[in-house]
Amino acid sequence: MSAPTPSVSICMPAYNGAAHLRAAIDSVLAQTHADFELVVIDDNSTDATAEIVAGYADPRVRYLRNASNLGPQGNWNRCRDEARGRYFKLMPQDDLLEPDCLARQLAVFEQDAEHRLAFVFGARDVVDASGRKILRRAAFGGESRRIEAQALIRACLRRGTNLIGEPGNVLLRRELVERLGPFDATYGYMIDLDYWFRALRCGDAYYLADTLSAFRISGGSWSVAIGARQYQEFRDFARKYAAMPQYRIAPRDLAQGIAMGWINARARQWIYRWWLR
Repeated sequence: MSAPTPSVSICMPAYNGAAHLRAAIDSVLAQTHADFELVVIDDNSTDATAEIVAGYADPRVRYLRNASNLGPQGNWNRCRDEARGRYFKLMPQDDLLEPDCLARQLAVFEQDAEHRLAFVFGARDVVDASGRKILRRAAFGGESRRIEAQALIRACLRRGTNLIGEPGNVLLRRELVERLGPFDATYGYMIDLDYWFRALRCGDAYYLADTLSAFRISGGSWSVAIGARQYQEFRDFARKYAAMPQYRIAPRDLAQGIAMGWINARARQWIYRWWLR
């Protein structure tokens, strides 16, 4: 007899992230909405990842290990393929969810009977390796609201950054994930924003002004490791979408975004170096 389908699949790609893995898992298991599965997919780690996950007896936790290292794109896509729930969240191994994250995001989708929303996202915190809050990111202010797809794409490009947030901050219907196909890490730093832009071709987004998740910066974070390439990748990513007529990106928006991407990359590197010193 097969297990019942959970309402949400939270899929966690893991690779040598033992330092913060337990905190990430605990934040998932603390959700007020309890009908979910947590699928941890270990990308052939050499640390204590397997032992940490084995310490959880909760039947909602499922552990899978890749026979060889697939890299971020490959492991993210295996997460996508293993999801069984009606909704899908990709949860980085070192990030955190607020206890009511799922409940609040699902409540929005329950009001979207005509499936006009591509995804739900919210404000988020940035924390350091010890979990100390560095800053809060609420790019769209203190009012929860629906944001039209083209307006959200334009805002991200003009600001030269991902205003929507990291994967753990976003919830999508799995049927949409199946339509969108695999994650594409051609521009590694932009792998999540690339997916959000593709999703926005299928509907608008809903922004929750309350903090839903926390993004951790630490010496082992992927975003820190590739920081030196961030500007080049954003520039090439922006040009790629500007060349697609269906996205209706004006030349001035592209120029502003490229300039802001340069500023953001250097500011981000400075912040990371200062906090990780």
